[in-house]
Amino acid sequence: MNRQDALHLLHEYTKTDNLRKHALAVEAAMRAYARKFGENEEKWGVVGLLHDFDYEMYQTVPDHPTKGSEILKERGYPDDVRTAILSHVPQMNVPRDSQMAKTLFACDELSGFIVACAMVRPNKLNDLQPASVKKKLKDKAFARTVSREDILQGIDEMGINADEHIQFVTNTLSVISAELGLG
Repeated sequence: MNRQDALHLLHEYTKTDNLRKHALAVEAAMRAYARKFGENEEKWGVVGLLHDFDYEMYQTVPDHPTKGSEILKERGYPDDVRTAILSHVPQMNVPRDSQMAKTLFACDELSGFIVACAMVRPNKLNDLQPASVKKKLKDKAFARTVSREDILQGIDEMGINADEHIQFVTNTLSVISAELGLG
């Protein structure tokens, strides 16, 4: 299990640029948190990269993420990786009982939302502050497909301050802003 193989798998199943960019964003956030927590950065990065790899083919629950989990199992990915990915979809009712699973859930929707916030700003991710992100979270018409409840629940499950989490993910995404089309 390594990034190159995971990236190949992502590209095999995910053809749209936006979903690939989302995978890169979540991967970056997961890697940064793995470093912060002293965890396995490669494993956490792969989880972020592959969490939605099956979404284009299987867009409804439970097919997403169950079908993807079956593909990962066939390819030899470990149970903890598959469980974390399964648990990022609340309707699956898979307990998020590892720090990796909680972090994936907390970074998934928020990463997408931060990218959406950056896209409407002249400076993109530069100087994007948690207060601005939180203000946009209150605007239900903005990025309306993003689950505010999932973002808040993820922050709560991680046991982290909302402003710190938003800033941490924003800073992480800034590093790969060019890859995200925000450079």
